[in-house]
Amino acid sequence: MKKNKHQSTNFIRQTIDKDISLGKYKKIHTRFPPEPNGYLHIGHAKAICLNFGIAKDYNGNCNLRFDDTNPVNENNCFVESIKQDISWLGFCWNGNVCYTSDYFDQIYQYAIELIKKGLAYVDELTMQEIKDYRGVWTKPGKNSPYRDRSVEENLLLFDNMRKGFFKEGEACLRAKIDMSSSFIVMRDPVLYRIKFFKHHQTKYDWCIYPMYDFAHCISDSLEGITHSLCTLEFLDNRRLYNWILKNISVSKRPNQYEYSRLNLEYSVLSKRKLNQLVNKNYVEGWDDPRMPTISGLRRRGYTPSSIREFCQRIGITKQQNLIEMSSLESCIRDDLNKNAPRAMAILDPIKLIIQNLPIYFEKNILMNNHPSKTELGNRTVKFSNQIWIERSDFLEQRTENFKRLILGNEVRLRNACIIRSDYITKDIKGNINCIYCTCDLNTLDNKHIYGYKIKNVGIIHWISILHAIPAEFRLYHNLFNIRNPEIEEDFLSNINLESIEIKNGYVEQNLQNAEATNPYQFERNGYFCADSIHSSKDHLVFNRIVSLRDPYKKSRC
Repeated sequence: MKKNKHQSTNFIRQTIDKDISLGKYKKIHTRFPPEPNGYLHIGHAKAICLNFGIAKDYNGNCNLRFDDTNPVNENNCFVESIKQDISWLGFCWNGNVCYTSDYFDQIYQYAIELIKKGLAYVDELTMQEIKDYRGVWTKPGKNSPYRDRSVEENLLLFDNMRKGFFKEGEACLRAKIDMSSSFIVMRDPVLYRIKFFKHHQTKYDWCIYPMYDFAHCISDSLEGITHSLCTLEFLDNRRLYNWILKNISVSKRPNQYEYSRLNLEYSVLSKRKLNQLVNKNYVEGWDDPRMPTISGLRRRGYTPSSIREFCQRIGITKQQNLIEMSSLESCIRDDLNKNAPRAMAILDPIKLIIQNLPIYFEKNILMNNHPSKTELGNRTVKFSNQIWIERSDFLEQRTENFKRLILGNEVRLRNACIIRSDYITKDIKGNINCIYCTCDLNTLDNKHIYGYKIKNVGIIHWISILHAIPAEFRLYHNLFNIRNPEIEEDFLSNINLESIEIKNGYVEQNLQNAEATNPYQFERNGYFCADSIHSSKDHLVFNRIVSLRDPYKKSRC
């Protein structure tokens, strides 16, 4: 097995290298085990890049296995979205998609094996009573009054659970371990519970379902997983993972390794909390561009390579930390700066008339689609005597460091000509409604702009009014007002009610058929892409992916 030498080293890779050198495994085998009860988020992207990346770099395999042990909140819609996200990120799973439900028969038999060994029993305490009996970590719990039932009685009762003779919550199967353990997870954890609910894979075949901790380690063993990777909240659960595998007759015993989960500022990465945002209509859906879901990032315009690069940069450690949003934005900004074609868009338009050009003047301007990538080609943009410019690109009076158009001064229109503003008109409220200018006719030909008539003036972008295409622009800001809403009990009270800003302006005519998968750099406005849901040829809607510069260096929204 060969490791990709270009991949960064972390403690998990060091462990694998050691296992390989000792000849412990012939082939490295990992897995990605999401529960299909929601859409994947950026934290899952870290796990995907880790598990699939290791399999790829060591010429091993990585399974996609759905942890479908709780049918109440799971469905095939989530299954399909997860498969789409993994493929979009650029990864392929080994063989067919796996489901924990594929192993329900075997898992059930292993539960019977534990009962026969006197290591599991049917308990009829309520869930609240089980919690109370379990106690707290500072003092031991106490045994259930049902703990010492005979093997025969437990086998009969467990069979009755399987046949649906108990109602939900009336009985469960628990491991018999140690109610005085300093680790709560080892105080007779629940292995099976009753749920009368249609399963998206097994339909009504089962009314009892294994708990994640019981099913997960068995599924790992059955699939021949060599390194079971999970986040640090499962650190204590490793003891239960090993206890189960030690006490059942499996031939393979994988090892579990824990790393820190991804925490991203101004975001929540709990599926339960993300689900609340969706169900309470704080966002449009799981793929809302403000959501930290992979589908939300995709709709906003993030690229697979930028997300993979982000996961590479933050690395794999055991240290919990809060990653700055600017780190994620830096990755997409670097990607799009290199690869996104340029275009012109006006988000806050103000009319400008060039008086010394004929009313019906029209000229084709040839523009490069990228300043340094000639392979992206060029495009033709129409120029006329009436154009839109950004309102922020004009001032009546000069201010320090303002290098755009000022009343009585000159500025260069991108790739077109140099103009001087002569006078303005205003509406009854005092707002400027039109700027009247004069064009330096010697600069109308591109070759003269950089020839004899070089002037030290600023450059602004523009769009011909006669050829402009109306467009809606959605500028996204942080969904929360505080850096770490994840730790807040009432996290919804910290929602940023101004997380989306909508502007109406224009784009150049070449963007009439802009596709959602194609990002653009709108000069001096940021990186944008057409929205995959709301945008159409008759109503263009562009999402701002990220600004040109990092806004977090100055302030936080």
